Amino acid sequence: MQYKNLGRSGLKVSQLSYGAWVSFGNQLDVKEAKALLQCCRDHGVNFFDNAEVYANGRAEEIMGQAIRELGWKRSDINLASRSLVDDVLKKVDGLKPIADELGVPLAQLAIAWCAANPNVSSVITGATKESQIQENMKAIDVIPLLTPAIMERIEAVIQSKPKRPESYR
Repeated sequence: MQYKNLGRSGLKVSQLSYGAWVSFGNQLDVKEAKALLQCCRDHGVNFFDNAEVYANGRAEEIMGQAIRELGWKRSDINLASRSLVDDVLKKVDGLKPIADELGVPLAQLAIAWCAANPNVSSVITGATKESQIQENMKAIDVIPLLTPAIMERIEAVIQSKPKRPESYR
């Protein structure tokens, strides 16, 4: 696992992270959460994402209890808690042909695209099974496939670059 600076905070975070949005709270209990968190740590992940809105706060409770039961030192991991932001899932269908052309799962393409961005310190991943974590970690191998031409095609689909307001001079 590679580690990058998180902005100017001084924190070094794993290039891939783990988020509890789709898993902790309503889908998994503490025992299952512990197994997933440990699998992430075994792969070098040190950055974990959560938010109060995930399962109405239950995701944070489960992650906290799992970390406590695992006996992890707080100083060895980075925890983020935030609010949910814009949903971009509408653009997923446009990325499928690119993933198919590269011969990679769409999830790995998305993770690799995020990881290839020089302004991104760590990509927050999510999983409900260890096998999904293993697949997510393979995104590291997809990064070299993201040529400038592929990156331009992805940008054409997702349109992530800010646009100037019409009133801008």
